[in-house]
Amino acid sequence: MTLAVEAEQLVKHYTGRGGEVEAVRGVDLQVNEGEVFGFLGPNGAGKSTTVRMLTTLMTITSGSARVAGIDVTADPDGARRRIGVALQEAGLDPRQTGRELVVLQARLFGLSRSEAAARAQQLLELVDLVESADRRIKGYSGGMKRRLDLASALVHEPEVLFLDEPTTGLDPASRLTVWDELQRINGRGTTIFLTTQYLEEADRLADRMVVIDHGRVIARGTGDELKAQVGGQRLEFTLGRPIDVAEAAARLRGLAIDEPQADEQSRRLSLPVRGGTEVLAEALRRLEGSGVEVLDVGLRRPDLDDVFLTLTGHAAEVGKEPEEDRPDAGRATETTVGSAR
Repeated sequence: MTLAVEAEQLVKHYTGRGGEVEAVRGVDLQVNEGEVFGFLGPNGAGKSTTVRMLTTLMTITSGSARVAGIDVTADPDGARRRIGVALQEAGLDPRQTGRELVVLQARLFGLSRSEAAARAQQLLELVDLVESADRRIKGYSGGMKRRLDLASALVHEPEVLFLDEPTTGLDPASRLTVWDELQRINGRGTTIFLTTQYLEEADRLADRMVVIDHGRVIARGTGDELKAQVGGQRLEFTLGRPIDVAEAAARLRGLAIDEPQADEQSRRLSLPVRGGTEVLAEALRRLEGSGVEVLDVGLRRPDLDDVFLTLTGHAAEVGKEPEEDRPDAGRATETTVGSAR
């Protein structure tokens, strides 16, 4: 499998408000050509710094990186010609129309006037902005601006498209629209390097993922492979009375592969289990005739939120926190799951 992105022992040091910061600490990455690669982590984990090094926007302290076969340090101009980049803050002039912006970008990449106009039309159709193409960007919604930024990043038909949290701040409907666009772009053969802290986004779009925390890779694999680390499935009950929680926990303890989580106040009981619907049927059999009132029961697979909490010890934080202001919080150990696609 040809590699679209390869990084070896990537390190970045710089001076922040608290002194010397080691923002990225020896990151290794291998992204296959044609895949959507998810790069996950909380605020300040080193995601944006890593992307800026890979896209030549920030110098590498040590280590090496190749994008589309080009060493980003030895030949940054060559790398830029092969990549597209859409960062968190879209670089859009509000006084231009959407069409003017895409045409300008095409002209900067050396296309003639007629070629630039044709390419702009093609890309505006791709991101479904033709009807709004001749309106000024200051009147665009957040979702429209994100899609226009995508169009701008695709002008030169990049081999690899880097997206740094492309849906941060968007409403749910706009987020879904951007997801659809990314799947369509990837379907045309473009490799997508997707940085995100929306775990649902990574689960839906990414073929493989890496989780980074405190500047180090702590896990890698497919979504299913990462979820398997959490310990299978969870059997979840909502019971009629607080007293039912302790009774049900006692009767079902033998089915759990780890300690049950019981909350009498909310009348909820959660058990980590293996066995699918068979264990659900067995649980109901054990409760039959016990007097325990079951209001609701379900078998839930772990999601990436569970994975993230297990791997990092904390939930993914949504918001903005400059990496250079995040204090050093120690070392993490990487878990490797599965193999490359």
